[in-house]
Amino acid sequence: QVQLVESGGGLVQAGGSLTLSCTASRNIFRINSMGWYRQAPGKQRELVAVIADGGSTNYADSVKGRFTISRDNAKNTVYLQMNSLKPEDTAVYYCNYMATYGITYWGRGTQVTVSS
Repeated sequence: QVQLVESGGGLVQAGGSLTLSCTASRNIFRINSMGWYRQAPGKQRELVAVIADGGSTNYADSVKGRFTISRDNAKNTVYLQMNSLKPEDTAVYYCNYMATYGITYWGRGTQVTVSS
């Protein structure tokens, strides 16, 4: 069974940066999109950024200009570079892969905490 493993979370001061990574435990056939979601305490999970197979990206308004998503198809890995972090970015961040036939994979999440 494929597992997605996130890394790179942690505690950072406001204005700082973190880079999250997500890697699949084995090769996945035809990953159509890779994305990052986050869930803060008491809130619903929300889309942060997504990157399609062709490289097109989409970002939540709250992170535009601060976060950058990228992918390495050869490594089945997606990255999220987060700059100018704010306390409201504090959440558990989950990676998501959507593959052919609607198969969806989720990571277990990595905590990002931004102190003021």
